[in-house]
Amino acid sequence: MKERVQKLLSAAGICSRRTAEEYIKQGRVKINGLTANLGDPADPVIDEIRLDGKRISVSAAKHVYIMLNKPRGYVTTLSDESGRPTVADLVQDVPQRVHPVGRLDMHSEGLLILTNDGELTQKLTHPSHEVYKEYLVKLSPDEPGLLPPQEAVSQVTELDGETIVPARCRLLAESQGVYVMTIAIRQGKNRQIRRMCAKCGYTVNALKRVSEGPVKLGDLPVGTWRYLTKKEIDYLKSI
Repeated sequence: MKERVQKLLSAAGICSRRTAEEYIKQGRVKINGLTANLGDPADPVIDEIRLDGKRISVSAAKHVYIMLNKPRGYVTTLSDESGRPTVADLVQDVPQRVHPVGRLDMHSEGLLILTNDGELTQKLTHPSHEVYKEYLVKLSPDEPGLLPPQEAVSQVTELDGETIVPARCRLLAESQGVYVMTIAIRQGKNRQIRRMCAKCGYTVNALKRVSEGPVKLGDLPVGTWRYLTKKEIDYLKSI
């Protein structure tokens, strides 16, 4: 049965469908020896599909889903032109090639889901995916006399002219001007928590993602990974 070639690449666990479309535009995909165009159909049973010269087997794909406790200092990408450590370095022992779902900036740590399921990746990174993600945050005020951070941050409804859903904030501890709190957000804009805190006059000193919906980091050691449970996978697919 013929399917669009970008969907087949995604189904093979090579990448997300969005990334597959970029590969096709770059002329890196061929069907039966001919350079593929965006939207070209192919039958994975009878057609030969190649990416960068390597044949792709859709039927051989086995989807895997893992959780990594990303350390600080690693970039959320599979390769880095500047030679910085990447999350790919931490999952080299995963038998399948997996890619990150969403991002954590280099200076943040915590829960990061990786998979070779391109369909799920596209689903979870779509703007309509608005499950609350919770972060453990340590921050300090830039000047005296500010509103307590749990009050200030929860009142932010706009960033750089863009409306955002208010965060859910809970103060856990405060000592000598340093606050520890949880911040849960739904949208996940670029560096959203750091920008929200900066708008309120606070500097984020440490940021760790601890949950995505009911999928929780728990006591997974920093720099290690585990397979998601069936219950966690079923939840992510049900969103």
